[in-house]
Amino acid sequence: MSAQPTTTVTKKGGKSFSDVFSSFAIPVLLVLGISIYIFVLGNPSNFEGGVPTNHPIKEGIGHVLGLMHKGGFIVPILVSLVLMTVSFSVERFLTIGKAQGKGSAKDLVAKIKTFLNQGQIDAAIAECDKQEGSVANVTRATLVKYKEMLTVSDLTKDQKVLALQKELEEATQLELPHLERNLVIIATMASVSTLIALLGTVIGMIKAFSALAAEGAGGQGALADGISEALINTALGIGNSALATIMYNVFTSKIDGITHTIDEIGFTITQQFAASQK
Repeated sequence: MSAQPTTTVTKKGGKSFSDVFSSFAIPVLLVLGISIYIFVLGNPSNFEGGVPTNHPIKEGIGHVLGLMHKGGFIVPILVSLVLMTVSFSVERFLTIGKAQGKGSAKDLVAKIKTFLNQGQIDAAIAECDKQEGSVANVTRATLVKYKEMLTVSDLTKDQKVLALQKELEEATQLELPHLERNLVIIATMASVSTLIALLGTVIGMIKAFSALAAEGAGGQGALADGISEALINTALGIGNSALATIMYNVFTSKIDGITHTIDEIGFTITQQFAASQK
């Protein structure tokens, strides 16, 4: 019963930040991406004569922005995907960083082991309250159950250990979804960006060769414009895909580290409890 407050805090934290963020971020970032395409990349100052239908200016940041604008209607979609990758990466960085708690998880594990060896359960629980991470949340819930099982007399040793392991599993299952939430969006960015970039590349090449077919040998300028559009889309898509893949691997690695620490401290607690029971 005393582990319920920790569970409630975890659920509230997820709803107030990660869930709400994911529900409004995608449409907002899509609108933002389109706005950037129209008002930033398509700014008349980025083009010769101040006319967006002309070629980009010859140098400076305006040249790059104007060149990106020439990538066509696929560009705002890719810009939106880049914004989503960055935004959800920042959100996961903050959430997982908070889940890692205050101080080192390894130090927490060492302190918990020391307190358990000395039979100081309350001190171990207090240490978890100070750390405030996912490892601390799971450990605290398990330690509360540990303390409860010490006073129970109508269960066998094996039943007590089983109840302790069940509490550990339930607490872990409450924490892991909170850590893994929105990672699927980042993973999706990695694959979808490449596909949309490929679509933009194909459209650009179709325009290029259609212009060449229509104008013959004199259509070299139109051919170059079409190829340029194709390559701009390719660069944006591949770049975002690479970023999303890197961030996904970084976050899954951090989550694996937290999970490993939870497994370690959980094993320590159950083994210590089993050894203390006759």
